[in-house]
Amino acid sequence: MTDNNRRGLLVILSSPSGAGKSTLSRRLLEWDPSLRFSVSATTRPPRKGEVEGQDYYFKSHKEFEKLVSSGGMLEHAHVFGNYYGSPRAPVQEAIESGRDILFDIDWQGGQQIRGSALQRDVVSIFILPPSIKELERRLTSRGQDSPEVVAKRMAQAKSEISHWAEYDYVLINDDLDDCFEKLKIVFQAARLRRDARPELMEHVQKLNKEFEELL
Repeated sequence: MTDNNRRGLLVILSSPSGAGKSTLSRRLLEWDPSLRFSVSATTRPPRKGEVEGQDYYFKSHKEFEKLVSSGGMLEHAHVFGNYYGSPRAPVQEAIESGRDILFDIDWQGGQQIRGSALQRDVVSIFILPPSIKELERRLTSRGQDSPEVVAKRMAQAKSEISHWAEYDYVLINDDLDDCFEKLKIVFQAARLRRDARPELMEHVQKLNKEFEELL
């Protein structure tokens, strides 16, 4: 549920493909229905059935570039001729209302968000595989990609894993259930951070006033 006595969290979850990031994200959203997945903006045309503000915020190239130049995007990238990114306004509104927002993004997007105006609200978590051999097995066993695509993902994984030390928390996904339990602990602890709880100042002032009344 939403806690209006604290600021919301901007939770970044990153990992190389195959390490379990998407599965852990889904479990986290099921575990806490108040947690919201960040809705990205894109300049690509809407596909059949996609809903504005639910699947994406659809923008023209001019609108997107204006948002970037004005600081209205927390992170963005140019992929295959189109822009993709995270608008700042809905995220800022959410965290100021005490709602937590989850970002399932790569290290580059995470790096941009950690350098943004909302960096103080960020909790970043990186998921590591137990071994490279196991990572390759998971990618292959999914049966979704050709051997060439798997090889490409494995090559990308080395670069992605090299950024692990930039994150606040790092979990090893050697057992999905165990990793998820640790992820919940991280999430619950982050919600209790001093800087996420503005009501603490008022409470300490109240305690100090009670001290004065005792004198």
